[in-house]
Amino acid sequence: MDSLLAPSSTSSFPFLNNNSNNRIEHKSLPSSLCFFNLRKFSTVSFGYNRRSCRLRLSSSRRSKIKCSTSPTMPSSASPEIPQPKIVNGPGGYVLEDVPHLSDYIPDLPVYSNPLQDNPAYSVVKQYFVHVDDTVPQKIVVHKNSPRGVHFRRAGPRQKIFFDSDDVHACIVTCGGLCPGLNTVIREIVCGLFHMYGVRKVSGIDGGYRGFYAKNTVHLDPKVVNDIHKRGGTILGTSRGGHDTSKIVDSIQDRGINQVYIIGGDGTQRGASVIFEEIRRRGLKVSVAGIPKTIDNDIPVIDRSFGFDTAVEEAQRAINAAHVEAESFENGIGLVKLMGRYSGFIAMYATLASRDVDCCLIPESPFYLEGPGGLFEYIERRLKENGHMVLVIAEGAGQELLSESLQSMTQKDASGNKLLQDVALWISQRIKDHFSKERKMTINLKYIDPTYMIRAIPSNASDNVYCTLLAQSAVHGAMAGYTGFTSGLVNGRQTYIPFYRITETQNKVVITDRMWARLLSSTNQPSFLCPKEILEDQGHEESSNELLDNGKCSPN
Repeated sequence: MDSLLAPSSTSSFPFLNNNSNNRIEHKSLPSSLCFFNLRKFSTVSFGYNRRSCRLRLSSSRRSKIKCSTSPTMPSSASPEIPQPKIVNGPGGYVLEDVPHLSDYIPDLPVYSNPLQDNPAYSVVKQYFVHVDDTVPQKIVVHKNSPRGVHFRRAGPRQKIFFDSDDVHACIVTCGGLCPGLNTVIREIVCGLFHMYGVRKVSGIDGGYRGFYAKNTVHLDPKVVNDIHKRGGTILGTSRGGHDTSKIVDSIQDRGINQVYIIGGDGTQRGASVIFEEIRRRGLKVSVAGIPKTIDNDIPVIDRSFGFDTAVEEAQRAINAAHVEAESFENGIGLVKLMGRYSGFIAMYATLASRDVDCCLIPESPFYLEGPGGLFEYIERRLKENGHMVLVIAEGAGQELLSESLQSMTQKDASGNKLLQDVALWISQRIKDHFSKERKMTINLKYIDPTYMIRAIPSNASDNVYCTLLAQSAVHGAMAGYTGFTSGLVNGRQTYIPFYRITETQNKVVITDRMWARLLSSTNQPSFLCPKEILEDQGHEESSNELLDNGKCSPN
């Protein structure tokens, strides 16, 4: 899309002229036909009904796209939901592009990026991201493999679509707490101020409902100077409260034209709906998402901010459990960690600790009684070592709580299933099993550090990552991109369409090498019934049929 909107020089656009105010004046074009320069690609499908483009190859390796443009649809109309913007190229190249304001607003003014005059960037060899830069989603390929799916590389563009003096940006945080929230807020504010000269930035108080239920908070570099040293979010947060019409009305009434939304998969789904309504109304408003989930369950991206901090802090709880366990005869230290649907924190904390004897996560079914069950393994470890440490993710073993299956259909304000405290339940089951059935004395200590971990400030690694995420989002919004999430893919900052972030969840693959490394570290059994051991290693997950009493099904 960059090659259409922001070429490396205006000489490719004879109908654009620079003036002394760094503003590029647009000359009128025939609405039925226009030509733009484009390189490499064989097919461009925008997915928006108002424009359809097909490449015409030329012998000079530079090509032209003939764009047939229909009259602009009135904002009051209800256009069809646009399809993804896909660019196909040679060798199986596929670019899953992000929307741009010019997709639905014609004749937008274009400005020179003020970064070219920023002294801080004077040492950078290349000020701006090249128009053809993309990042592959998959980097491990065979020599004959297709080039595969790519995402647009994040970073500053040579031309921007907002005058800094006209920008009114807002920032909102939604969902649960996570280390690094304040760092992201700080870097968005400082990035807008110091890189683009934006002076009007507002904070939305209390999540989505703050758009229409509360006053905004003025933000500037002085206000946010040291907030990265504190946990939580200075803007407040909440679950639910998403009323699309009221939110967009508030955005429109307040004159906001850049919206930065920090939250997890549910929040990003809400951001996608907000973007669609803004597009439907034809508003010049960029909507940028910054993915936030302490569980690391957002797909596509390498990791989410706060995850490294959570794993590091979880070590303290595991170390405490280990000290307690080894100090008593038949001591068991049981630690509950975050992980509603994905067990990444539990898995990585276990691998980092090396003191854990068993790790239970939502993706790996287990059972309690019978040969190969959890109780048998605990007894064996106690006889061998005299103590053991057990780590369990909050979403693991929910199917074992047959007495509470009805409550599993209930959801919180964010749409997440209300989970039972399986760790506390398993703690009691372990005590009952060894005291009543095995007549064996044990000393079990249960530690739940989940909310302590959520509330701490981010560590150094996450602070740097938060800075990259925030600045990438600012660059994208100023360049006119909208309906995207800023994320790290294969070590590179990218712009990812909302639908790729919300279409599924990132989960631990128990047939992957990382889970095998954990099993070899803890020496725990797989807890899979013999009939249910994966025969096809290509399957991502296994299903384990369990009886109401938690025993493995004989079938």
